[in-house]
Amino acid sequence: MNGKITVSLFWILSLGVLVFAQTDLNAERNQAWKNFNRKGFEKIDFAKSRITGTQLGKLKTDGAVNELALLRGVVFGKRGRIFKEKDIQEYLEKQAWYKPKADFTNAVLTKPERANLDAIRLAEAKRHDFVQPGDMRLWQTKEIPDDKIYSETSAGWRILTAEIEAIHGKRFDEEPWLQKYFEERYWYRANAGYDPSVLTATERKNLEKLNAKRDEDRKVAVSLGDMDKFQNAPLTEDLLKGLSLNDLRLIRNEFWARRGRKFVTPGFKQYFEWRDWYKPLKDQTKVKLNPVEEQNVKLIESVETRQRERIALEPITLEMVEGLFVEDLRVLRNEIYARRGRVFKDTKLQSYFIAQAWYQPNPDFKDEQLSETEAKNLAIIREAEANAISKFSEVEG
Repeated sequence: MNGKITVSLFWILSLGVLVFAQTDLNAERNQAWKNFNRKGFEKIDFAKSRITGTQLGKLKTDGAVNELALLRGVVFGKRGRIFKEKDIQEYLEKQAWYKPKADFTNAVLTKPERANLDAIRLAEAKRHDFVQPGDMRLWQTKEIPDDKIYSETSAGWRILTAEIEAIHGKRFDEEPWLQKYFEERYWYRANAGYDPSVLTATERKNLEKLNAKRDEDRKVAVSLGDMDKFQNAPLTEDLLKGLSLNDLRLIRNEFWARRGRKFVTPGFKQYFEWRDWYKPLKDQTKVKLNPVEEQNVKLIESVETRQRERIALEPITLEMVEGLFVEDLRVLRNEIYARRGRVFKDTKLQSYFIAQAWYQPNPDFKDEQLSETEAKNLAIIREAEANAISKFSEVEG
C-alpha cells in the first residue's frame, strides 16, 4: 500500500513540475512576443517598404522565439496567410491586426513583399547550423560545406535535392506531393521549358553532396550515381544490401542511362537528366549494355524479385515505419493491396501503381484474400498514419 502511495506522490510531483515548467515557458514566450512587437514591424507596409539588413541583423533566432520566423509570419500574416508552423500561427492569432484568410494564395504578394521575404529567408538560411528545405537559394553560387549537411527524413532529402532544380522552375508532375510543396513556396515559378543544362557546376556539386550524404545516412554501400564503377566490374549481393526496391530499380536503370537510354517511365527521367554524364542518344537502337553490365542488371533484377516476394510474407514492426510522412504511409499501406492486384477507385493511386513494373490488376481481388501477416502489417501502418505528420509541415514561405 505504501508503495502505491509513494508512486502516486511521485507522479503528482512530476506532473506539478511539468505544469510549472510549461507555465515558465509560456511566460518566457509571451514576454519574447512583447519584445518583438516593440520593434513595430506590424506597422510597416511591406508592399511599399523594404526591410534593411540592419533591421534583420538585430533579430534573434535563439531563445524563446525565433524573431526572423515571426517577421516572416508578419509579412505573410498581413495578407491573412494561415500557417502550419505552429509557433508562427499561435503568434499571429494573438495579434489584433491578423485576419486569417482561408483562400490566401501567394499570387496576392507584390514584388516588394517577395523581396522582403527573400531577405528574411536568406537571413534565416545564413543562421541555420545545417541546410534545411528553403535554404538552397543561399547556396546557388557557393558549395555547401560538409559540416552544414546533416541527417534528414526521406522527404526532407527529396525536397533539398529537388529545390536546387525548383529554383530554376522545374516541374515535378511525376511526384504530385513534391509539385504541390513547391507551388506553395512564394518564390517558385514553374517553367515548362526547364532544362537541367541551366544548372551550374556549383549546383551540380551541391546535388551530388546532398545525395552522397543521404546515402551515407542510410549506410548503403552503393547508390545512384555509382554505377560507372561497375560498368566493367561485377556487383555483388553484399553491395546491394540496404537498398530499397526503388533504389534497386534506379541503379539498374542507371546502367541504361549511362548508355544513352531516353526515359519516359515516371520516376526515372528526373534522377538522370541533371547529371553531366547523361546524354540520351537520338538513335535508341544504339543503346546497348556490355556483358558485365548485363550481368549486373540481371543480379539487381533477381534481388528486386526476392524483395517484392518478401514484402507480403514478412511481418513489419511499428519502428520500421515510424517517422514516415502520412502521404508515404498511405502509399505503403495501399501497396499491400496493390501487390494483390486491387484496382483502386482513387485515380492518383491507380496511376501510381500502374507505373510500377510489378503491378498486375486483378478486378476479382477481395480483402478476404489477404494473409494474416498482410492484415497485421496493414494495422501497423494505419497506427503509424494516425500519428504521422504531413510532408507539407515543412518550413513555409
